[in-house]
Amino acid sequence: MNLILTTLLVAIGTSVFAQAPARPLFREFVGLCGHTVQFKPELYQPVCRVVRDYHPVKWDLAKDTSVMPEWPFAKNRVSWEKVYRSWHDKGLSISVCLQFDDMKAEDWKDIERDARAYAKGFAENFGPGGKYPFVNCVEIGNESGHIDDATYLRIFKAMATGIREGNPKLKIATCNTEAGGSDRYWKGADIFTPHLPMIDVLRIHRYAIKDGWPTWKRSYPEDSTVPYLSKIQEMIDWRDKHAKGREMWLSEFGWDCSTQKPDPKGDMAKFITCTDDEQAMWLVRSYFLFAEMGIDKAFVYFFNDADKPAFHACSGITRNFQPKPSYHAIAWMLKHLADYRFSKAILKSEKDGYLFEFTPEKADAPKILAAWHATRENVSLDLQGATILRSEIMPLTAGNAVEPQLKTIDTTVIAGTLPILLWVK
Repeated sequence: MNLILTTLLVAIGTSVFAQAPARPLFREFVGLCGHTVQFKPELYQPVCRVVRDYHPVKWDLAKDTSVMPEWPFAKNRVSWEKVYRSWHDKGLSISVCLQFDDMKAEDWKDIERDARAYAKGFAENFGPGGKYPFVNCVEIGNESGHIDDATYLRIFKAMATGIREGNPKLKIATCNTEAGGSDRYWKGADIFTPHLPMIDVLRIHRYAIKDGWPTWKRSYPEDSTVPYLSKIQEMIDWRDKHAKGREMWLSEFGWDCSTQKPDPKGDMAKFITCTDDEQAMWLVRSYFLFAEMGIDKAFVYFFNDADKPAFHACSGITRNFQPKPSYHAIAWMLKHLADYRFSKAILKSEKDGYLFEFTPEKADAPKILAAWHATRENVSLDLQGATILRSEIMPLTAGNAVEPQLKTIDTTVIAGTLPILLWVK
């Protein structure tokens, strides 16, 4: 009897393991938040394969929501065909965030009718197989917390219905959600439970904020004292319990870094940013951590900034469209890991360090290990017998990847806060 039971349990375990979805390849995983006509696809193509657009619904509907736009033009005459074609032509997958967070309920002539017609027209025109088939996902709202739950759900259900009618192939994503209740910048995930058949993707925004106003100081991503990874894990756990099979996207994460000092008399007088180098290594390390957690796509906020020392105003990976160190670091990561996916954590410890394994899409390519420590330098990490073929430390400038220090010939690597990639067999 014990033998039969053991055999059955092994078979069940093997079946579950065999059916577990593979982690995404990095070319499907690494995203960037952009914005309409300001985004330069030729500049950002080396640092992402997926782009989120903050798409203002007011541009399309203006003051009369009952009158639909003359697609592909917004009512302010922006050509979405031109904008999204330019992104698509650079090989970028596009997720459009329909942003109506600045619209009040009374701004809609008829929420159910107008939101449904608007979303249906957008899906027919821009979804897969449409007239301008450049968009793969529509996010219904961004940070919609200031809209009450009942009103948001009216808009959500109307738009989701319209999208399904207009183009069943177009994915539907929620606004920013958290596993708890609704708040100013997110909706509590439980409000979506009755509507899961209409949802393909759940989304969360998360920043490693250690202190709030007036400093808005952020910490490193592995810091267990800040609600960063823990809040993301709570949302993953909610998905696993209530919404199996839905993708989980981290649709905003990032760090502010500015070369300027804040106005000593303004609201941001005590504002604290990280350094350019810290932003670079914390973003890359976050990608590794999210890949291990099982996030399907992760989007850096933001693509560009004007070096303004204020909250969320200096988060770009370019500054006035000139690459920061984070740009070069992410480009390096994506170049090497585009055709790789996370496979296992060999070491995962804020105290002792991190050693993650990534496996290639092509069976004959070597595995890649990522090694780093959250806060310390010169930490020895045991490679458990792996043979190193080559290795690089994350660069902070263009074309500046260098060989790291190795120890005891291919058995130990000396790691620090800058991630190291090691090609091994």
